[in-house]
Amino acid sequence: MRADARRNREKILAAAVRVFTAQGLDTQMERIAKEAGVGSATLYRNFPTREALVEAVYRNELAHLCDAAPALLAQNPPMEALRAWTRLFLDYVTAKYGMIDALRAIAASGGNPYGRSREMIWAAIGTLMDACAAAGSIRTDIGPADIAAALEGIALTSGGAEHRRQAERLLDLTLDGLTIRP
Repeated sequence: MRADARRNREKILAAAVRVFTAQGLDTQMERIAKEAGVGSATLYRNFPTREALVEAVYRNELAHLCDAAPALLAQNPPMEALRAWTRLFLDYVTAKYGMIDALRAIAASGGNPYGRSREMIWAAIGTLMDACAAAGSIRTDIGPADIAAALEGIALTSGGAEHRRQAERLLDLTLDGLTIRP
């Protein structure tokens, strides 16, 4: 893909997250194109259907979330990186929450928007937890699947964006339960 085409695709995906989150999935595709600063033809060339755009947005957000783990570890002590990543996870679930009906419809029609989502998330959490364990800051009897389940529960039961503060308190409580105290 040419650099300008890749930039346009990224602008469309970023605009779609903002617009879908703010206005819902019934938003006109032309609104997304305008928000991205591209023409409708560019939008439809990249994403011929709303479903294709929704699936691409979901996969893109998942990739950003999972790719953030090594970057956070490079910039922060392991426990701070894990804490920061859990906040990104809330953002990811909030965006996904707004698209859940469309994602379900894609799955019902034979698509697989989730693909390797679980494995990717577990791997990112595992990377963070391994670094924390190596630093001696967390228990080692809890695995990535357990943390992923706790994070999903916190994010989903907290009702999305409306209850962000409560979700962050619950994240802190969960992470405090992992922490080894001297």
